[in-house]
Amino acid sequence: MRAIRQVVLRARRLARRSTRSSTRGLRELRGLKGLRGPRERRPAPLPRPLLVALACLPGLAAVAALVLCVGGVEQAVTASLAARPVQRGAQSPAHSAARPRIVPRSVWVADAARPQPAPRYDDKVVAVFVHHTDSPNGYDCADAPRIIRYLYAGQTGGRDWDDIGYNFLVDRCGTIYEGRAGGTGRPVTGAHTQGFNHRTTGIAALGTFTSGVPVPQAMVDSIAALAAWKLGLADVDPRARVRLTSSNSGSRYAAGATAALPVLAGHKEAYMTSCPGAALTARLPEIRRTAARLQGRTFTGTP
Repeated sequence: MRAIRQVVLRARRLARRSTRSSTRGLRELRGLKGLRGPRERRPAPLPRPLLVALACLPGLAAVAALVLCVGGVEQAVTASLAARPVQRGAQSPAHSAARPRIVPRSVWVADAARPQPAPRYDDKVVAVFVHHTDSPNGYDCADAPRIIRYLYAGQTGGRDWDDIGYNFLVDRCGTIYEGRAGGTGRPVTGAHTQGFNHRTTGIAALGTFTSGVPVPQAMVDSIAALAAWKLGLADVDPRARVRLTSSNSGSRYAAGATAALPVLAGHKEAYMTSCPGAALTARLPEIRRTAARLQGRTFTGTP
């Protein structure tokens, strides 16, 4: 582009010189009247516009040449820009997993929705906390939306929270429900693990899974698939450990303290509780392995 500007400036200078030259040529032609001899036949005078055109021919030729040059430079610059590689966006994570089917919150919240502030977000999700809801286990899966709506009413009414705390909920048939508002694919800040809600996702299993209670395989598989997808968005290995900073001294760690926790952890890893129950806690190693496999990871040792 700099070369093009220089060529154009040069063309303008030549045009100005051509104009001055044409004016000087007209003056010289006028001066020739006094040089003709007495017997010289006087030719018919040329029209003034023709004289100007004749005087300008050299300058116009130069300007035309420069215009052609400018066109050539523009074509060369355009070709150079076209040859440059296109800048692509951020690359996809090396280890990602397919998004499982997620039932939107509109299915369960219905007309029970309360006014609430806009969702809050983190930069990404680097850990998952697994919970149980401490509710009855013998429910029909068709009643799951009603149960979630009951949990929502308890947390927003009885506890005066702005929304349900869990990001996702999974019933015993393996159906995944969107919990807290803000978008399933976005890093929504939840209210599920005191002190460690930032950069984490909370997945709640509908039921109570204390020692000796069977955990449905469909539920285990869906928790693994959901964790694999959410962690895969940031290319995080579900079997690894992560360093998180506590934001609340009500957790197991004082505010500001850094804790090394499993990427896929039970609630009790960060808070003084028995959640998600001994039975579900015992299934966490299986959930980690399944989630890693769904991400396409083949490493079988300690990450």
